[in-house]
Amino acid sequence: MKKIIYSWSGGKDSAMALHELLKDRAYEVASLLTVVTKDYGRISMHGVREELLELQAASLGLNLEKVYISKNSGDKEYELCMKETLIHHKRLGVEAVAFGDIFLEPLKKYREERLREVGMEGLFPVWKRDSKELANTFIGLGFRAVLTCVDSNALDGRFAGRLFDSQFLSELPSGVDPCGENGEFHSFVYDGPIFKNPIPHKIGETVLRDQRYYYTDILTSDTG
Repeated sequence: MKKIIYSWSGGKDSAMALHELLKDRAYEVASLLTVVTKDYGRISMHGVREELLELQAASLGLNLEKVYISKNSGDKEYELCMKETLIHHKRLGVEAVAFGDIFLEPLKKYREERLREVGMEGLFPVWKRDSKELANTFIGLGFRAVLTCVDSNALDGRFAGRLFDSQFLSELPSGVDPCGENGEFHSFVYDGPIFKNPIPHKIGETVLRDQRYYYTDILTSDTG
């Protein structure tokens, strides 16, 4: 089995790609790898609390490695932090990093170039899958997710905090990718076939950031 680490965002595409990997006996997932904004204690871009990330990893039964970046992190800081982390895992026998990317060619190329610098390869389990088919498969398999971030340049802010379900997909405007692959929205997966148990949570307040992004706070069940 090839020893790999998985780039885990906590969202639906990430969950679908991990679902595919875990079915493949050619790979051993040594750890999840998640970028966390240390100033906020949240998953970068998705805005999900660090404690919920930890609950996901525990329910998945996988090790979790966090890469911390600052809130004003640029490419150089991000790349340096990632490179140091990958070199560490390379020494532990990890050969590849897997991602949940679907069709963004420049992003895939960027990832592969950075991995080559440390002697690793990239794996993309759901690459070039039809977004609509992938979204419906996610729902059909019993995965459950809620939208945590919506880009108001692409989608109305009222979608923030919604369940990612068939009703949501039916209401999406034309031009918005069903998986949000262009950054239209991000999500938090709290249940599904790869989890040992659902992640207990509550839907919190939705706020507008940078006059563009609507973030819905997802709370742990014991948050007051």
